[in-house]
Amino acid sequence: MNPYLAPGLILVVLLTVAIGAYGLRFARTTSDFLVASRSVSPSWNAAAISGEYLSAASFLGVAGLVLRYGVDVLWYPVGFAAGYLALLLFVAAPLRRSGAFTLPDFCQVRLRSRPLRRLATAFVLFIGCLYLLPQLQGAGLTFSTLTGGSYAWGALVVSVVVTANVAFGGMRAITFVQAFQYWLKLTALAVPMIFLILQWQSDGRPEVTPPAGAVFPVATTVVVEQDAVLNGVRPVEAGETLHFAAGDPVPTVSTVDAEFGDQWLLPGKTGLFATYSLILATFLGTMGLPHVLVRFYTNPDGASARRTTLVVLAMVGLFYLLPTLYGVLGRIYTPQLLMTGNTDAVVLLLPEAALGGGHLGRLLGALVTAGALAAFLSTSSGLLTSVAGVIFTDVLRSGRSGSIRDFRLATVLAALVPTTLALYVSDMDVSRVVGLAFAVAASSFCPLLVLGIWWRGLTDAGAIAGLVTGGGAAMAAVLVTVLGPPLPSSFAEFVGQPAAWTVPLAFLVMVGVSLLTGRRVPPDVGATMLRLHAPESLRT
Repeated sequence: MNPYLAPGLILVVLLTVAIGAYGLRFARTTSDFLVASRSVSPSWNAAAISGEYLSAASFLGVAGLVLRYGVDVLWYPVGFAAGYLALLLFVAAPLRRSGAFTLPDFCQVRLRSRPLRRLATAFVLFIGCLYLLPQLQGAGLTFSTLTGGSYAWGALVVSVVVTANVAFGGMRAITFVQAFQYWLKLTALAVPMIFLILQWQSDGRPEVTPPAGAVFPVATTVVVEQDAVLNGVRPVEAGETLHFAAGDPVPTVSTVDAEFGDQWLLPGKTGLFATYSLILATFLGTMGLPHVLVRFYTNPDGASARRTTLVVLAMVGLFYLLPTLYGVLGRIYTPQLLMTGNTDAVVLLLPEAALGGGHLGRLLGALVTAGALAAFLSTSSGLLTSVAGVIFTDVLRSGRSGSIRDFRLATVLAALVPTTLALYVSDMDVSRVVGLAFAVAASSFCPLLVLGIWWRGLTDAGAIAGLVTGGGAAMAAVLVTVLGPPLPSSFAEFVGQPAAWTVPLAFLVMVGVSLLTGRRVPPDVGATMLRLHAPESLRT
């Protein structure tokens, strides 16, 4: 047991609560709780956006995917970062100028439709819960992997801390918290990586294996999924259970070596359809994520929103260099994770595996774990704020003026469903779940925002039809992938990566139905478009 773990995790929680309490001093109105009274500077906002965007999928999942699948999955970090370029070009400034508090508010401002607003509310709740799930799942994984304790306790601790921070401080408080947590996450990955690279380059040449060979750090049970041969000698059959004691050497596995050998460094193992679908989902999905978009409502004006996005692009791009290196080095120092399937834990286990169980390895392992906890806390805070804001404005308030007490009740309600689901879903790749959330966002709010901001001819009927068709198809694909039975390989790829067909479908339906219902274009569309695109200085 690492003696530095508990103090490190407690320190992160205490700092999170303390910074949130400091932010509470500035939260007095519902506008403070929802959008920090639109007064957050670009530098603070960029750090806060980066803090909430770099989630469990970024901190743990990207490295785990690189370890498992190789260079084919580098499109995940590329798409996650590049999505802010599309946000910068098409959405950031006009969205801020709309004056909305939430995405459903934008629908009301642009198309004057209550049914569309209610539909948008449903999509915000679905995407928010789907994205919150892997954050809590990652917290449970971290707790169980490093302490041997219950998965449920890790998920519950993060849920309680985040719910308290958001309920009592709102957007004001979590802006300070998320900015701090971005720098903590970057430090938590960068400092151990410096030591890992020095270890890897010891004696002036790269080592291909750890000096003493890879071993199981704790007693491990592996259920064989397909027939294989261990160490080139011992055959094992599918369904057989293998037990390894702590310190036992990790055997070579014929199926793992065949799948993750030299070909691991070469692209082309993933089909073109899945690759293009993933690129489309991650690149366009960013502009449809409620917890990202709500941040742009906190900027003072459209120009600040653009500057914020540009800084975020640099900060996120810098961060994503690090998880990729963890995945690559994990191939050398933690090959046992390929046998157990627990590849999302590579970031947590790599420092001790590479540097040994001495004080340095344990201290750096605790630092990485603290960064992982910061990832869960910061992203969960942003998601919970966006979902609670929609519940507050469109469910609890329902046309009347709401109070801070209503917002706090909305926060508790927003946390209940994902927390409950996280206790029963513990075995999915966190990046895969997040990738599905991106697909739904890209198929629903991306077309709505792009067409709503840049095309005068969009109607409420077209927007509703596009959301139901494209977004509904993506939601159905997610439910089948997560909850449904195993599918044939060709059909599984089509359903498991749906963005390549659901995004064009949403755009086509929105445009087609809008052309057929042209008389439903709002009569004040000219004034609304001027409001979205004219700089604030020309409208004052």
